[in-house]
Amino acid sequence: MYIGVDLGGTSVKVGLVDNNKLVEMRTSETGRDKSPHDLVADIVRLSKEVMDEYNIDEGYVGSIGIGCPGLVHPKQGIIIKTSNFDFENFHIKNEIKKSLDLDVYVENDANVAALGEATVGAAKGKSSAVVVTIGTGVGGGIVIDGKIFSGAFAGAGEVGHQIIKFDDHMTCGCGRAGCWEQYASATALINQAKAVASHKMIEIAGGYDNIEAKTVFDAADQGDEVAWQVLNKYFDYLAIGLTNLINIIQPEVIVLGGGISAQKDKLVAPVVERVQAQMYGGLKLETSIVAATLGNSAGIIGAALVGPSKKSI
Repeated sequence: MYIGVDLGGTSVKVGLVDNNKLVEMRTSETGRDKSPHDLVADIVRLSKEVMDEYNIDEGYVGSIGIGCPGLVHPKQGIIIKTSNFDFENFHIKNEIKKSLDLDVYVENDANVAALGEATVGAAKGKSSAVVVTIGTGVGGGIVIDGKIFSGAFAGAGEVGHQIIKFDDHMTCGCGRAGCWEQYASATALINQAKAVASHKMIEIAGGYDNIEAKTVFDAADQGDEVAWQVLNKYFDYLAIGLTNLINIIQPEVIVLGGGISAQKDKLVAPVVERVQAQMYGGLKLETSIVAATLGNSAGIIGAALVGPSKKSI
């Protein structure tokens, strides 16, 4: 058994993984007001809770893998920098080991989600895959021949920080302006919807402040023209970044993950159509674009896999 940790912008999820399956999970809210040490305390507490629930101790756990947002140094177990938390050169591996007698592995959160999908999910059996996680931001993980591609300095795969609007003045958490993340994340879709919110969207959400990404899809399903306009622009933004990835990496498959992937073909079909229209020289789109299959467990399962497989290059 292994423990996987998915440290996200709104929650930290800790799960017990056995035979590549999530068998127990606990979660806790995160947020910018929590310090790195607060988050470590949450990880330790939740890890002990899942072990207690399964009536096991640390001797029955092979290792703990942690998927963190931003730039990390896997070999040293250091979170170099994140845009969502106050982490900077934070030695999370050492901090965890003060409370848990386990081997600790650290990787970028999108990388571990990619490893999960490539090993047991939507990209299983594929030689190369890019997993794009659409949530609070836009993350990315590149898996080649079953191994995470981390780049020369452990920072590869930050696909959300490619610039798609050079003259934009909307500053991203990374410090740049015009990042894909600012237009293609679930947060961006919510902001775009709220800027022009229709009565139908507000009605479905139960109030303006409750509008979420799913609200826009639901309103469009009910024939709301404003929701359709928002979605069509959002699909355009999403397709621009995906086409860039195909032109640069040309993977066998791109997996769209995060909560918005639950829309499946409502998300994939219009995006594929737009990517095809942008293909170099009008050539046929060969890269498959599919929705993730592991859902919210991708990051946990992938994080748990990092230790036993040591799948990184």
